Amino acid sequence: MALFSYTATKANKTISGTMEAVTKQAVMDSLRKQGAQPLVVKVAHQRKDILSGFGKKVKLKDLAVFTRQLSTMVSAGVPLTKALSTLQSQTKSKYFQQVIASVSKDIEGGMPMADAFAAHPRVFSDIYVNMVRAGEAGGILDEILKRLATQIEKDNSMRKRIKSAMAYPVVILSITIIAFFGIMIFIIPKLGAIIKDLGGGEAKLPVYTEAMLAISGFLQQNALPVIGAFILAVWLFRRYVRTPKGKYQFHSVLLRLPVVKTVLIKIAVARFARTFASLMSSGVGVLDAVEVTGGARGNKVIGKELKEAAEQVKNGKQLSVPLSQSKYFPPIVPQMLAVGEESGQIDTILVKVADFYEEEVQATIEGLSSLIEPLMIILLGSIVGVIAASVMGPIANLSRYVQN
Repeated sequence: MALFSYTATKANKTISGTMEAVTKQAVMDSLRKQGAQPLVVKVAHQRKDILSGFGKKVKLKDLAVFTRQLSTMVSAGVPLTKALSTLQSQTKSKYFQQVIASVSKDIEGGMPMADAFAAHPRVFSDIYVNMVRAGEAGGILDEILKRLATQIEKDNSMRKRIKSAMAYPVVILSITIIAFFGIMIFIIPKLGAIIKDLGGGEAKLPVYTEAMLAISGFLQQNALPVIGAFILAVWLFRRYVRTPKGKYQFHSVLLRLPVVKTVLIKIAVARFARTFASLMSSGVGVLDAVEVTGGARGNKVIGKELKEAAEQVKNGKQLSVPLSQSKYFPPIVPQMLAVGEESGQIDTILVKVADFYEEEVQATIEGLSSLIEPLMIILLGSIVGVIAASVMGPIANLSRYVQN
């Protein structure tokens, strides 16, 4: 959000003043709606968004409910400011209440709804803003908001399925790591002392038992440095991944992993198809739709590929042409897109593509979940088994030796 100073003419008079807006174009559009012709518009002061901050976010579920209820109110003819005031009082999120209040204030000041939403990119994505802008321009805001709500609900449903599928292996892996460190630091040293007492100083132990005792001794003496180094490595990794370069490299690595690659591509195709179809059905041009979709996709590598496709669309090519040369998009996507381009029903065809790949994602995730669960149990059992064999085997042998 910025403060712009302007000079304009209205009724053969020169007027000047200031106005808060997201972009210079938003100021010019607002002045024209007021019957003024802008002459000079420039940034007077860049205002920091007081609502932005660490940890502040709006859940997709809350955003979907807000969007669907706003669609219903707009369709019923309720004024935007009154509708926003009602929705502000209904939401439980304090941060979202502040965002809605700020949007309502900007709209009261004459700002278009899309620009008011654009002032809060942490809540309203580029896709959301562009679809609202297209709805305002075409006079079909209620219908656009309804489509947005449906799209957000489907995205939220897909995320829930992915989180649900990942919850079990993450819990098992965490338990495995904690159990490993606990056994190595607290249990193995005591068992090692028992083994040495039974066998004496000249007892020969199996290589794997010696290795286990050595690892245990190292962890016991350096537990805090090891745990600290592990936490630091995780923190540094997360920080690097949040940088543009780090995120791109991380996404590139993910797209090389056999099983993960399949799931990620299906998710990206489903999201691209549904988002692109929504933008096209809202009246957004093909080029703008490709650029917005490419910039908003979760995977940066696929996003870069879509941006390169947008450059070819600028040069007059159909979108199906660059996508047919894609490394990641399955051949069926450009083929279906080409059919849509020829028939003029891109949005209808891509919705079917999105439905198909969303079902594929769900089936793949369910299949992986049923496969991962026994694998994680086997992994946990194997680790415990190796530790038990490394300790109990020598104890049993030494016990027989002592009895003889």
